[in-house]
Amino acid sequence: MQATTTTATTNRRLKDVSKTRWITVTALFMGLNIAMSSFGIPVPGGHLYLCDTVICTAALLLDPFAAFVVGGVGSFIGDMIFYPLPMYVSLVTHGLQAVVIALIAGRAMYASNKKHFVTALIATLIGAVIMVTGYTLGKTFVYATFEYAMIKLPYEIAQALLGVVGSLLLCFKGGLIKIFKRMELN
Repeated sequence: MQATTTTATTNRRLKDVSKTRWITVTALFMGLNIAMSSFGIPVPGGHLYLCDTVICTAALLLDPFAAFVVGGVGSFIGDMIFYPLPMYVSLVTHGLQAVVIALIAGRAMYASNKKHFVTALIATLIGAVIMVTGYTLGKTFVYATFEYAMIKLPYEIAQALLGVVGSLLLCFKGGLIKIFKRMELN
């Protein structure tokens, strides 16, 4: 009976949600992602951005499609506005990162047991690995130099870990999960 209930609630994730609420929340996170793309901390070889916190938070709270829109499309638009060279790398890397986090964390985020934090931690760490790998390979391709990608690697890792820590703090200590439960967006 428990498996049937879990399957039924998972299947209603996109079907029964108010479409207006879904679009509004997705657009809000996408706007936050674009806005955070404009704030960069200068580091050797480029900038460190805080948009990973928004991407990981959205991926933990939203369904995989909305997570892709926020992570992939939001990062693409942010890069297109502020620094267009790596925008396709951002679309693929952050889009994949967000979808994987959303698929792994899925319904566990809204469960009442203690395993949801561990699941969220694992999901965001896997997303961080995807982000670091994707950007390292992408920068090697875009800038045609492996050395440039290696110079930026420690900062990519720092950006990914900031996203993991920030999203977990917002969701679990900041109370975003409780807010989303009340909104019945899940």
